[in-house]
Amino acid sequence: MTDLHRLSIREMTEGLNSAQFSSRELTQHYLNRIAHIDTQVHSYITVTAEQALAQADAADVVLKAGNAPVLTGVPIAHKDIFCTQGIKTTAGSKILDNFISPYDATVVAKGKVAGLVTLGKVNMDEFAMGSTSENSFYGATANPWNLSHVPGGSSGGSAAAVAADLAPFATGTDTGGSIRQPASFCGLTGLKPTYGRVSRFGMIAYASSLDQGGPMARSAEDCAYLMNVMAGHDAKDSTSVEKDVDNYVTNLNATSVKGLRIGIPKQYFNVAGLDADVKARVEESLRKLEEMGATLVEIDLNMTESYVPTYYLIAPAEASSNLQRYDGVRYGYRCENPVDLTDLYKRSRSEGFGKEVQQRILIGTYALSAGYYDAYYVKAQKVRRLIQQDFLKAFESVDVIAAPSSPTTAYKIGANLSPTEMYLGDIYTLAVNLAGLPAINAPVGFDHNNLPVGLQLIGNYWSESQLLSVVHQYQQATDWHTKRAAIAEENA
Repeated sequence: MTDLHRLSIREMTEGLNSAQFSSRELTQHYLNRIAHIDTQVHSYITVTAEQALAQADAADVVLKAGNAPVLTGVPIAHKDIFCTQGIKTTAGSKILDNFISPYDATVVAKGKVAGLVTLGKVNMDEFAMGSTSENSFYGATANPWNLSHVPGGSSGGSAAAVAADLAPFATGTDTGGSIRQPASFCGLTGLKPTYGRVSRFGMIAYASSLDQGGPMARSAEDCAYLMNVMAGHDAKDSTSVEKDVDNYVTNLNATSVKGLRIGIPKQYFNVAGLDADVKARVEESLRKLEEMGATLVEIDLNMTESYVPTYYLIAPAEASSNLQRYDGVRYGYRCENPVDLTDLYKRSRSEGFGKEVQQRILIGTYALSAGYYDAYYVKAQKVRRLIQQDFLKAFESVDVIAAPSSPTTAYKIGANLSPTEMYLGDIYTLAVNLAGLPAINAPVGFDHNNLPVGLQLIGNYWSESQLLSVVHQYQQATDWHTKRAAIAEENA
């Protein structure tokens, strides 16, 4: 079969369980596509072909015996921020180029228990710091919709792999929009769960109070299948919350769009950098939801102007703390012929870390230093609480909040935006991480250059089922999520 990559996750599971095709055939199909197409996209850092086929063969044995877990034999790509036992795990950085993880991240381990087949590890901005996937030691990833544009970041490799049909779904992480923005740029569905819903154990840390793993796929239904694997309490992660987990697949029709109150923050639609095409597509999608029975309610989110400065104090401060462990001593890159210990530290870090990571470490170290800690970091944490309260007040009158996922569509590779321009591009996504809320991106059309546009829906705590359900019903009434880039239509 030459069109296996066009199947939904549900169709794949049905085909595997009815023996229409084997996991080996499905896995080999994707490996062929990766070999044929990924030279243009550059979504993968490491392809684990031999291991994938061995896992597929094992899955076929379980499938043949009956009573296999639902996703047994379905391939997946993991963002290269999740530790994978015996496989290189780099976080897109030179400093971890030689790191072979001795254990699996909980998300990866859960995938193995579910019978998923790992195709490989996909590219990302170094240590998840960036919005373009250009900040990678392994080079830039291209957007399958237009290879001269970025796929977004930091989970750009995950987004590009799925958008080019080089994996049926992928794991991503979101610290300030790193699932939702690349999903928007690549025409995918991507869910950032409530903080604490998905285990962070074995997920290389950028900013520990903001990082959260989540699924990236073509549709809400596909994301729901992966969320059923990823979600749940983990005793190995102190920030993991012990709370019952929904069956996200069976709940896809549990929330009625009819009567749903969708909050429209007036501040969000008056942002200076909001592209006219993006605004138009998002407003069209909201009118469609209104036709389906939703009610649009104008709301105020008065803290909007505080999102960017607050985030870019807290996140670099936590990065400065988390990344101090990469010192050239215990593991990872070590400079050659250091003259003393200080030289070892300095050169290992300056040679091992890229420019963006160094910049954020320096900002964070400054914000945490004596004399500035109270003035910057403590004050930012106080503003963070005000941002959270702003959302909680809004949720007293609405069920979900709508916004663009990004003020623009995908940038050109090499656009060399200033740090300020780049950081302002995250204005719609940062607050969700600061408040710990769940949010989802859904594709809602294209701009005049045929680049995808995304709608973001933000929910109250633990409302992942509701968000997936609303987007699923929207996707039953529209076909934006079924659109494919030309490169995805190629047969290997």
